[in-house]
Order: sequence, then structure tokens, then C-alpha cells
Amino acid sequence: MSNHTEDLEEFTPYLMNRIMARYNKGVEAALKGVGVSVAQMRALVVLVDHSPCTISELSVLTVIKQPTLSRTLDAMEAAGLIKREARDGDSRVRLISLSDTGRAAYETAWPAMLGMRDTMLSSLSADERATFNRLLQRIFYDIRHHDF
Repeated sequence: MSNHTEDLEEFTPYLMNRIMARYNKGVEAALKGVGVSVAQMRALVVLVDHSPCTISELSVLTVIKQPTLSRTLDAMEAAGLIKREARDGDSRVRLISLSDTGRAAYETAWPAMLGMRDTMLSSLSADERATFNRLLQRIFYDIRHHDF
């Protein structure tokens, strides 16, 4: 008879989920001082390189479901972190872009994200980190449903 706890410790999705839960908890604590949530920070990071974009695109890139992302964006807009504007006069499609305040929040918070990443990967050498990232990218590109 197998030990299910040991089986779980060998189950890659379980390990990935546990690692990310701990990473997010550490990031959450680090971001409190900046005044942004983990979801808001994900949006800021994406918008730095993909601004402006639609909520659909942002939802895919941040891995946040649209209803949750919509509430997150409402709070971000109220805080002046983002701007939402109609695309070419079409009020049905709103483009989300980073404001100067949002960029400043990103620049303040990003070092905390990097610090948590370095803590998470501290037992790996630089070569192991590079290999690990390449493997994760291959998995990601194999299972993705979007081109971005």
C-alpha cells in the first residue's frame, strides 16, 4: 500500500502549487509596505511591458480571472496606478495602461519580488537556476492556450 503523502511529495503540480503559495505569502508581506497587493503587482509587472492592453489580454498574462481582475483594476484606478481609456472611440473596448504613479509603485515593489525569488531559489546555483527556468518555459509553452 502506498503512502499518499509521499506520493504527493513526488507529484510535480502539487510541489509547484506549494512553492508558489509560500512565495506569494512572502511577496504579500513584502508588498504591504508599498501598499499594493500581489494581484495588483502582477498587473503592474505585465503593464510595464504590455501597456496598453485589454482586460482579456491582462487576464491571461497575470493569470487572474476576469471578475477578480476587474475588481483589482477598479482599486488600482482609484489609487491612480492605472488609466482606462476607450480604444479608438469604441467604448466597449477599454485599454488599460500604466500611470506614472503605477510605474513608481512597480519600481518600488519590484526589488521585493526579486528578493523573494532569490530566497526561493537560494539552494540552486546560477546554472541550475538557468536550467530550471528553461525547463519551466518549455513546459509553459507546451501547455499554453494563448500566443502570449
